[in-house]
Amino acid sequence: MNGTRGAGRTPARFGTFGGVFTPCVLTILGVILFLRLGRVVGQAGVLEALAIVAAANAITLLTSLSLSAIATNTRAGGGGAYYLISRSLGVEFGGAIGVVFFLAQAVAVALYVIGFAEAFAAALPGVTPSVRTIATIVNLAVLACVLIGAGWTIKVQYVVLAVVGASLASFFFGALSVYSPATLHENLRPAYAPSDSIFTMFALFFPAVTGIMAGANMSGDLRDPGRMIPRGTLAAVAITAVVYATMAVVLAGACPRDVLVGNNQAVRDTAWSSALITAGVFAATLSSALASMMGAPRILQAVARDNVFKSLRPFAIGSGRHGEPRPAIVLTFAIAQACILLGDLDTIAPLITMAFLITYGTLNLATYYESVTGNPSYRPRFRYSHWSTALAGGIGCLAVMFLVAPVWAGVSIAVMIALYRYLSVREIESHWGDVRSGAAFERARRSLLALEEEIYHPKNWRPIVLALSGAGWQRTHLAVYGHWLTAGHGVLTLGQVIPGDVEEFTERRARQEALIRAFIQEEQLQAFPAVVVAANLSDGIESLVQCHGLGVLRPNTVLLGWPSDPDRVESFGSILRVVAGLQRSVVIIRTAEEVEDPWVVPRGTIDVWWRGKANGPLMLLLAHLLATDDPWRNRPIRLMRVAASEAAREEMTRHLDTLIETSRIRATSLVIVADDVFGTIHDYSRDAAVVFFGFEAPQEGSEIAFHRTMERLVGELPRTIFVDSAGGMELEI
Repeated sequence: MNGTRGAGRTPARFGTFGGVFTPCVLTILGVILFLRLGRVVGQAGVLEALAIVAAANAITLLTSLSLSAIATNTRAGGGGAYYLISRSLGVEFGGAIGVVFFLAQAVAVALYVIGFAEAFAAALPGVTPSVRTIATIVNLAVLACVLIGAGWTIKVQYVVLAVVGASLASFFFGALSVYSPATLHENLRPAYAPSDSIFTMFALFFPAVTGIMAGANMSGDLRDPGRMIPRGTLAAVAITAVVYATMAVVLAGACPRDVLVGNNQAVRDTAWSSALITAGVFAATLSSALASMMGAPRILQAVARDNVFKSLRPFAIGSGRHGEPRPAIVLTFAIAQACILLGDLDTIAPLITMAFLITYGTLNLATYYESVTGNPSYRPRFRYSHWSTALAGGIGCLAVMFLVAPVWAGVSIAVMIALYRYLSVREIESHWGDVRSGAAFERARRSLLALEEEIYHPKNWRPIVLALSGAGWQRTHLAVYGHWLTAGHGVLTLGQVIPGDVEEFTERRARQEALIRAFIQEEQLQAFPAVVVAANLSDGIESLVQCHGLGVLRPNTVLLGWPSDPDRVESFGSILRVVAGLQRSVVIIRTAEEVEDPWVVPRGTIDVWWRGKANGPLMLLLAHLLATDDPWRNRPIRLMRVAASEAAREEMTRHLDTLIETSRIRATSLVIVADDVFGTIHDYSRDAAVVFFGFEAPQEGSEIAFHRTMERLVGELPRTIFVDSAGGMELEI
């Protein structure tokens, strides 16, 4: 997956005021300020209206704190929210957010343009063409401004900001001239319509404050994003919060309740100049459209440059000296125009708000995880964010989603989950670190410490297997059996010893570990690599067994291959004694011949030949673990034994049946009366999928005799597993 390096970077040229503060302010001070704030104040009353304003701004403030922390913890590239979230929570979260947020911003262009057209048509009734025609003309004008370049658009926004400021001054000048404390007192308390409440008024008002990402979306065009995004965003949130709160109080003192509730033009009618208010509405909608038309393409360009979706790759292109995302701008225009032609956007407007809230909530989640995992790389220069503020912001966003539109909230979350799952299945490789590895590390650290403090009980025994191969991982069947015995139950490590001097073989050790890691990925094993350099094989195995692992997660079982070369028998016996002396169980895999595909599970039963409690419990448990793997599920376990007489057979059968019942392992018992033990085993298990036998490490000097005895025991059986148990586990608990 490609990052946003090299050609992806564009010369940054905007400062805090033009690149962050102005887009944020103009997006926040939108049509709700001029056309819907009066209704909120009229129904909720001044006190509850101020509570609504405070609650809404509290959520955006908390999100702005999280945004500031993330922005100052990384070298912010282009793509705004997508870039910041993907570099923290990973490409799956970032990619899902990037697509959803881009589409929301593109559709929002249509929403704002239609709002402008409706206001224009209302101001000049009977003179103007249809709303759809006006919206199309304005959409083309917005496209032209943005295609010329962000620099030109920023200059246009300065003019728009001046118009909005003039319209606000006109309102305050006119409203204060008719302001009455008595009217304010009458409007202190709420007077909700039967179908309304403080929650419906909150839902009506909240979209007004969803504009804090307008500056972050320009991150790739800022001279110093880490410094400018916090300053510009927080200043915009603070100033617009004061504007909304002050305007609510002034409205309540200037207009009777019936005017506030019944007249959407209360702000215009109260102002010193209605023309300036109309111009302010025009400016507010136009500025929001410009901000969205600038921000959406940059998000799409960043997603395309990261190659999250191959079909979006053409939109990674940047044009001109500043890398303007012109293909993405054209697509944004096309989406907006399609929405304009469809007409009424009331049904999808809540979905736009949902996309903003999901983005804000995910950003808070990213900051929360970065904080609580204690990742040393999380060192934001912005010091006023805490995990508690990030968590509160995330919970607030989720609550507001269901408060504003419960159905759309569910739909939006479902879409996000679907996109996340799709990207997870694709297993896109990213070239940046994210918080998931830090979170996983923290969970592992806490779990290891908790295990260290627990008193060990044999009931909790799990196979922690160290699998060893001789001259490299050529015997794939060892790794496969190790995977089958531990997958979902324990931990598997593929170990190797390189005989020689550490100083001479340091690079070889690193290469060999990389090869084993590649082997693990190629075979899709759940395993870890471990390679040591030692003077000889025995010393190396002793080092691995003693030192590999962490805390209580040290190998309790060593998995080996059976030696077919007679010259290796003595050294093999020495290894068995070393492992047994270190009180580790030994499991040896013997196959009569190499199979073409070691992952193919043979047909037949899983036979466990019981000889006593020394090795029997571990053999039966390993057989059970093998049988619980999906490929082995239809292979029944047989607990078997050879008896010398019929009387002994009955007693042994009762003993094995009791053992099966108390161990709660699904198996059947079979006791055979025979004099020839080896021949009986060969006859009854010749068609078994695998056969378990117990053994004991040979004494020094008896290695060859031990090897001959085990070979005679196995005979022509194709697959056998020898087990020497060091204890530490019990079946009957």
